Amino acid sequence: MLITTSNILIILLSLPLLSIVLLLFIPTFNKFLLKITALTASCLIFICSLLLWVWFDSSTGLFQFVNKLYWIPFFNINLILGIDGISLFFILLTTLLTFLCILISWNSITHNLKEYLVFFLLMEFFLIGVFTTLDLLLFYIFFESVLIPMFLIIGIWGSRERKIRAAYFFFLYTLLGSVLMLLGILYIYYQTGTTDYEILISVNLTELEQKFLWFTFFASFATKVPMLPMHIWLPEAHVEAPTSGSVILAGVLLKLGTYGILRFLFPLFPEANFYFTPLVYSLAAVGIIYTSCTAIRQTDFKRIIAYTSVAHMNLVIIGLFSFNTIGLEGAILQSISHGFVASALFIIIGIVYERYHTRMVKYYGGLVHIMPLYSIIFLLFTMANIGLPGTGSFVGEFLILTGSFTANTSITIISATGMVLGGCYSLWLFNRIIYGNLKTQYILIFKDINKREFLIFLPLITGTLIMGIYPKIFLTPVHMSVNMLLELLYR
Repeated sequence: MLITTSNILIILLSLPLLSIVLLLFIPTFNKFLLKITALTASCLIFICSLLLWVWFDSSTGLFQFVNKLYWIPFFNINLILGIDGISLFFILLTTLLTFLCILISWNSITHNLKEYLVFFLLMEFFLIGVFTTLDLLLFYIFFESVLIPMFLIIGIWGSRERKIRAAYFFFLYTLLGSVLMLLGILYIYYQTGTTDYEILISVNLTELEQKFLWFTFFASFATKVPMLPMHIWLPEAHVEAPTSGSVILAGVLLKLGTYGILRFLFPLFPEANFYFTPLVYSLAAVGIIYTSCTAIRQTDFKRIIAYTSVAHMNLVIIGLFSFNTIGLEGAILQSISHGFVASALFIIIGIVYERYHTRMVKYYGGLVHIMPLYSIIFLLFTMANIGLPGTGSFVGEFLILTGSFTANTSITIISATGMVLGGCYSLWLFNRIIYGNLKTQYILIFKDINKREFLIFLPLITGTLIMGIYPKIFLTPVHMSVNMLLELLYR
């Protein structure tokens, strides 16, 4: 089928499903063919998503590549696909990280390989659906369906005995938070007779309705971010998930909450957003300080990065609720940058875990003597995690703090302390792992990263540096969509 601007989203959504069908016909014992097929399919999906960026018109904030497929016309519920500058880079991040996750698992996943690859491609299908659908009910279906393959990936291919507990933690916390959103969607459908996003943004709800519906939606999105006190599932899920599971969880799944806030919470309930801003600021500021301090005292390599992810995503929330162009663009940029940096840090953990089968920091030390290239890459992403100038995180954090300073100076100052604490836990972790004496009683394999591992890091390094040095190519497609969102917010 010829790919055109009129059908590209349908093709992008169909490719993961077609890949799954193809995998089902390959014998289970032919593992190499399974891996090559999945890798090629995910590569083609990523290339297809790049066409969205190439064909994207940055001069308008309207939805592009729109398709409408009638699903349940009797109830006025249809599959409406379309993207704007906000969803564009989330799709690119999803397709890139899915490709890298399959490459990460090349040697580490041996049992039930076919099922593993099927679940990963199925999750990619659901994630693309989340970022492209313009129907509220379809969004909820895709949003919640992501839980199923992720639950199975943690529960089946997790690394320790606690993986079942972690999988249920992840599933129940995020599902219970979303039940309220379903009630809110049903109420909206009962009142308006439609779940079409482009119709709903023109509907004027009463202030009381907005407050009630805002809370139902926010409960779901805040659990996904996650914000305090709904954050408990994240460290558990990260620690027990395989490396690829942690990468997709930190890189994309945590962004579902921020995307939901941008796409639905802001335009649908404008008055309620301003009413609840003090509550959101308080939760986010406490979350930044608490999780940063908690990260410092952790002894598990993965748990440290998991808590830092919570801190960074809460900073994104501060940027979103600044309600100005600078803060919103900074929050989007920081979300994408965090997708690169957090994913790379979890891959860094996965590499040493594959070699030495432990994530306890106390068993490591002096890796610079035997893994110099690994140490350089670790240093780069440690600096990016701190927000060093020249990396995407610096641009994102600078814009967030600049935007929030005009909205609430006190919260900005409190949030900025999270960057100081970020330097503490990031540099201390790097120092303990890389420098010092080599602990030969625990480290018996002297092997730096190989070509496959370096190729995995290459796009993440490139994305982080380009975003830090020349962020305009990311900010330009986002700008008009953010302006249109603010028009809806201040209507």
